[in-house]
Amino acid sequence: MRRLQFPIILQLTFVALLLAAAPAPPAGPEDGVTTLAADAEAQWVPFDLTPGNQIRFAMHLDSRPITAVLDTGVSFSVLARASAVVDPARLTSGGQATAIGGAVATGWLPTGTITIGGLTRRGGGVSVADLPALATGGATPVDMLVGRDITGGQALDIDYEHRRFRLIPTGRLPFTGATAPLAISAARRVYESALTVAGRRLAPMVVDTGDGSAITLSAAAWQRAGLASLPNTTTISFGLAGPAVSTLAIAPAVALGTQMARQVEVRVEPAGGFSQTIGVAGRIGSGFLQRYRVLLDPAAGRMVLQPGPTADQPPLRSTSGLLVGIEPDRLRVFHVMRGGPAEAAGWRDGDRICRINGAPIPADYAGDPIATWSIGAPGTVVTLGLCTGEVRSLTLKSFY
Repeated sequence: MRRLQFPIILQLTFVALLLAAAPAPPAGPEDGVTTLAADAEAQWVPFDLTPGNQIRFAMHLDSRPITAVLDTGVSFSVLARASAVVDPARLTSGGQATAIGGAVATGWLPTGTITIGGLTRRGGGVSVADLPALATGGATPVDMLVGRDITGGQALDIDYEHRRFRLIPTGRLPFTGATAPLAISAARRVYESALTVAGRRLAPMVVDTGDGSAITLSAAAWQRAGLASLPNTTTISFGLAGPAVSTLAIAPAVALGTQMARQVEVRVEPAGGFSQTIGVAGRIGSGFLQRYRVLLDPAAGRMVLQPGPTADQPPLRSTSGLLVGIEPDRLRVFHVMRGGPAEAAGWRDGDRICRINGAPIPADYAGDPIATWSIGAPGTVVTLGLCTGEVRSLTLKSFY
């Protein structure tokens, strides 16, 4: 069940985090000075995947333990305004950044030391913004999004299969695999690469470990790829500035450098969406990257992908048409997918489910087999008890 758990939750929630083009700090060297310990390669950092499919781990900021999400789509690391480590007396407000859903208000907080595994950064600072729990797909918020300003000068080795990562000197090649170009853009200051879809090169693509989905394209990039005729539905994402609805389809094949992947889930933003706003073709998220062991080394100009045990598995598809988020003892419907059985049955955003086939929602819903109900075999009848006491039956079907 471990290998299925997180793709299932991704299928249900499609949570995404991205903050790019953050404002420059008010003064001083924003990135600080980063060093690696002599034994950095031995200092693996364990992580789990949030219900929204992001890499969540423990680190230290000014010697205080905090929780964080590894987010290469963030230009300047972001500390939660509500975190206990925020000192209001040292916080400079008045900034603004572009995020999924719109603009968000930011501040700036100078920092002393940041420690992640064998990496230590001294000086510099972090952006400060509201980081709602919803952005991780669960009920528990994190303290920080760790972005390009902290990780970009090193090679980042992410071992999804064993739920661990490490920061090692640039230029190292700890494993072999397919390669793809990788750089940190001068304009957006985030990790970027390129994709080939239906023989068409799409670039730049933000490589975004903080985005829980697989591949996201702008409307223009989707048209260039010539795949508009594919069966599709709708889905929803949650960024720092709120929700965004996009089209969802399954692309027959996608190439990232020399790595070919088949049956890849693709979200397509509407015209004027986030990718268009920041001037990129789209994003490559954790939903795609977690099929592989991944080395991100922008200073060496490369990404390395070694297929993992789930690399050839087809994406899980909703057969219910309901995308839900996890709340204490219940599920909240965030989106009713276009053309699905839930839409035909009259479900609405905001409906809350308290029982599935007569059973209450378990505390560990994300890791419980009960969570597979929404992707069950077509023709299966699921009984869903609303928190109002109403009971509805839903017949599952393939619809995209």
